[in-house]
Amino acid sequence: MRPLKVIKNRSDIGAGTRGSDMGIDALEIAAINAENDFFNRYPFIDVPTHNESIYDKVNNTFAKRINFVAEQCERVCDVTSMVLRQQHFPFVISGDHSSALGTLAGITHANPGKTVAAIWIDAHADLHTPLSSPSGNIHGMPLAAALGLDNEKYGVNTIDEATKKSWDQIKALGGDHPKIKPEHLLYFGLRSTEEAEDNVIEDLGIRTYAVHETRYRSMAVCLQEAIESLKEVDLIYITFDVDSMDCDLISKGTGTPISKGFDPAEIKQLIQGFISTEKVVCLEVCEINPLLDEKGNKMAETAFEIVNEIFG
Repeated sequence: MRPLKVIKNRSDIGAGTRGSDMGIDALEIAAINAENDFFNRYPFIDVPTHNESIYDKVNNTFAKRINFVAEQCERVCDVTSMVLRQQHFPFVISGDHSSALGTLAGITHANPGKTVAAIWIDAHADLHTPLSSPSGNIHGMPLAAALGLDNEKYGVNTIDEATKKSWDQIKALGGDHPKIKPEHLLYFGLRSTEEAEDNVIEDLGIRTYAVHETRYRSMAVCLQEAIESLKEVDLIYITFDVDSMDCDLISKGTGTPISKGFDPAEIKQLIQGFISTEKVVCLEVCEINPLLDEKGNKMAETAFEIVNEIFG
């Protein structure tokens, strides 16, 4: 693996609940309390944010703060691309999941002509668009943007021209083509979706590995199958949303906690399995929200334990 460089993206404006911007600090506190110098060992970049926009009145209920999210994704794209061109391995720590689109765009921009796969470890599909979203929160939309989707077939909202322009801007980030193909997207831990997302997954034939499947068939078997399905892919991006873990086992320290998720050992096995292919060029961790953690800093402590073992 290339030398690690940490990208700290404290943006949380794509979420419906504030607080994930503090996830990076919570991770660093977890390291300090464990007497671990992880965050002193690696160089880092702090990405500027638009978090002050939370004070602005939201006029667009179908794509909240989309213009600011678009700019944040562009910032993350530029930084990720730069780190990759410097021959470093970007470890991205984000607030909410919306800027994962920026990370993916940075990977594709830095690697023209390469095929990229996305391993989406998440309880949610993140396949909505402004046309189909029931909440308007953009952390539920990054994969739709990465796939170049509009979801017109499943649209329930009427959007204005400014929203459409911002959505097109997000889709075109880092280049005007989709960042990944449906066959190069794999879900692990998916268990909370809306009908429109289920329909998109079925239409595009996207492979999902539910928690119960990885336990029934074994994680090792599912990993081997998943890796085999990506044998023609050049590069792999892994994004780890902490709500993929079981909130009853860990804590509710994330914006949208969902029961019956993975345990930490399963997450480690999953991420390390893909890293063993030597194709992984970026890992992202997101959606740690210490303000919602009913067990102190348990979610961040668990996430840090995973990260430290992976990079240790």
